[in-house]
Amino acid sequence: MKIQCTIVLDYETIKTAHAVYQATQVDDLDYVESQVKGKQIQALIRSASVSSLLHTVDDYLACVSVAESVGE
Repeated sequence: MKIQCTIVLDYETIKTAHAVYQATQVDDLDYVESQVKGKQIQALIRSASVSSLLHTVDDYLACVSVAESVGE
């Protein structure tokens, strides 16, 4: 079974979106495909199970939170 989730993060500026994207892209590996579109980061997360998907989403959002905090 394949499960996927799309997360869309909206930022006030394109610069902020790019900064957070660059800080989190390193951790994407095979589980997350992310891209910047204007002031948004769009992340597609794929997994084989619900528990694995939730773990990956949690990890990704933790990385985003750190990147946002550093940028402030």
